Amino acid sequence: MKEVLFVLLLGIHAAAPVTHSMTYIVTGVSGINGFPEHNEVGLVDGEEFVHYDSHLKKVIPKTAWIEKYVNAEEAGYWDKETQRNINTEQVFKGNIGTVMQRFNQTGGAHVNQVMYGCEWDDETGEVNGYEQHGYDGEDFLSFDLKTETWIAPRQQAELTKNKWDNDRAWIAQKKNYLTQICPEWVKKYVNYGRSSLMRTVLPSVSFLQKTPSSPISCHVTGFYPNRAELVWRKDGEEIHEGVDKGEILPNHDGTFQMSVEMDFSSVPEEERKKYECVFQLSGVKEDVVTRLDRTRSNNDPGSGFPAGPVVGGVVGLLVLAACVAGIVYFLKKPNKGFKRASTSESSSSSTEEAEKKGPV
Repeated sequence: MKEVLFVLLLGIHAAAPVTHSMTYIVTGVSGINGFPEHNEVGLVDGEEFVHYDSHLKKVIPKTAWIEKYVNAEEAGYWDKETQRNINTEQVFKGNIGTVMQRFNQTGGAHVNQVMYGCEWDDETGEVNGYEQHGYDGEDFLSFDLKTETWIAPRQQAELTKNKWDNDRAWIAQKKNYLTQICPEWVKKYVNYGRSSLMRTVLPSVSFLQKTPSSPISCHVTGFYPNRAELVWRKDGEEIHEGVDKGEILPNHDGTFQMSVEMDFSSVPEEERKKYECVFQLSGVKEDVVTRLDRTRSNNDPGSGFPAGPVVGGVVGLLVLAACVAGIVYFLKKPNKGFKRASTSESSSSSTEEAEKKGPV
């Protein structure tokens, strides 16, 4: 049975990421008892700053800096955002019914999601906007900012794509939001949340091996921001063969975690000490390099492997995937299709106004 080397709990360093982002993710669900039917999460640089769900019936702050900003600059912000979500909640209920008809579904649990936002490079000024719609965990529609058209990867989305592509005035509004208004809000939020958003936190690092013949996992947790890279290296060269890299997952405390596995079955024991796990964090010049000396079984209670953060991160990711929210732009009309939901022009989340002419 192997042993684990649990190392490095490192502190905070004052350096900032170059690219900043704001993302809204909106989710409507049906057929899941006890679960909120509507959720919205707003994130700046991957950090949740506002939240709404249909059980709360109000938008609430998730960081101290957004409260400070609202109190100083945005009177009526919480009431306005709450009303927007209440309106959008009804839109999502209709949308799920419409898409169910498209797929000839009559019941069951279903999830309708939208994710949209923008990125802004504070050195080059480059801006990138995006909007994606999903249904039951698969892509449904996405907006191509370069061509200013919608992409429909599924036949059931073609009707909506054609209608939205033909509304050029709305396309122009969307482009203006994604490339002009959204980045301006990112700049405002980054300015107010600078002490939190522009911090860097290095992680704790550990090695894990389930059994003597299993791959060895290098696990890092507690880092911020989520712009990070994790690799295996030997003699200064990055290794790709036999390597399986996991996704970056959120922890419950707002930090992040990730892992990268490598198959050492063909590596002699005496050679393993030449391998090292290398963690790179945006905004930090020096890499965190941890040499592989020992590993430990996952079942060994003395391993020091951070099971709590791992579980918390997985749960956090599931909640984010199932619950989170942004603004949706369509509203069901019986047997006809979709219409966009009303939104507030002064909101950071969107600028589209309600259409009164009927289905798009």
